[in-house]
Amino acid sequence: MNQVRNIHQLTKFEYKSYFEQAVDFDSYLNKMQEEAALKSEEGLLSYVPMNLQRVTRILKTYEVSSSLLETIEQIQHKIYWLVITENWCGDAAQIIPVMHKIAQSAGGKINLKLIYRDEHLPLIDAHLTGSSRSIPKLIQLDTHFNLTAIWGPRPNDAQQLVVELKNNPATADKYSEELHKWYAQNKQTYIERDLIKAIQKGSALCADCFI
Repeated sequence: MNQVRNIHQLTKFEYKSYFEQAVDFDSYLNKMQEEAALKSEEGLLSYVPMNLQRVTRILKTYEVSSSLLETIEQIQHKIYWLVITENWCGDAAQIIPVMHKIAQSAGGKINLKLIYRDEHLPLIDAHLTGSSRSIPKLIQLDTHFNLTAIWGPRPNDAQQLVVELKNNPATADKYSEELHKWYAQNKQTYIERDLIKAIQKGSALCADCFI
């Protein structure tokens, strides 16, 4: 279970305000393409070109599963997905294109928007993973912008893998490489599994929605 703290600090009006400030997927992708074109070899921007490749590949190859489509059919009221992210984040590159294709398949039942972590620190600080500003972080809201579920920064099985790798001095420096191997082998199965749980929680307000 991905542990999230401080979720009661924000009101539905604050969530609505953040959602209105967020960008759609096309704008997010355009910014990633612009940053990748800089071909920076320093700092966090150096990760963007590889992440763009990951996003592009997943958009071409991933298809929403029949079980997830069945879950979407059961949605009775519109769901808002507000995702805290950054273009340099490797987990985001693996997860956000999946979320985009799910939202595309939802026939308007899921409205996905993305908001940049470093420009909105009070938002991520209200949704920490332990003491970390880990991303991506999905904040799921109902039609009135009440919180119904929180998920992230990665599938629970991947999170456990990262903890094990980081706690082992022999693998700590290579955890990112092993994590992306895990994503490649898993082929979005566990991402879908966790997002199905989130969608199912969206049918009712849940004050302590950890998945």
